[in-house]
Amino acid sequence: MPVAQVSVAGIPVASSDPLFLGVVGVHVLFALGCVVTGIGAMLSDKRPGRHPTFGTLYYWCLAIVFVSATVLSAMRWAEDYPLFILGALSFLSATLGRAAHRRRWRNWATVHISGMGMSYVLLLTAFYVDNGKSLPLWRDLPRLAYWLVPSAIGLPLIGWALTRHPIARRSGGLVRTSD
Repeated sequence: MPVAQVSVAGIPVASSDPLFLGVVGVHVLFALGCVVTGIGAMLSDKRPGRHPTFGTLYYWCLAIVFVSATVLSAMRWAEDYPLFILGALSFLSATLGRAAHRRRWRNWATVHISGMGMSYVLLLTAFYVDNGKSLPLWRDLPRLAYWLVPSAIGLPLIGWALTRHPIARRSGGLVRTSD
């Protein structure tokens, strides 16, 4: 028997099943945590203190978002498998970026910035792919924009960070040749 769709804050939710809604609630709460802590890490000075604290919080919020997205995708696989793939790629990128920093790989700063940045871009891509059709302004864009706009904004910012951050420049990141 099909489960009815409900609306929460004007955004349609695919099911009124209490388990589904409970997982969605956890998912949304920790996804918002990712957005806030990710911005906090990006805008903090890259030294002990705020940046690693925000980064650690981002990573563990993202882990919960990935687990909850996996559960939600399993409950509606035919509709949501692309969101599972985006979630897996986001968490994989963050894990790679975190490991590069923690283990101080060769060129660790480049891998860290790229991995964490791509993780955030993929997180936002999943959000817009899932919710863009219900959001003001976004609902007027073609569906392809939900997939491309986060990368169109995020990739140049990641490139800018790689060319500007002194540690990334020293560790073999992208280096501008004309100063």
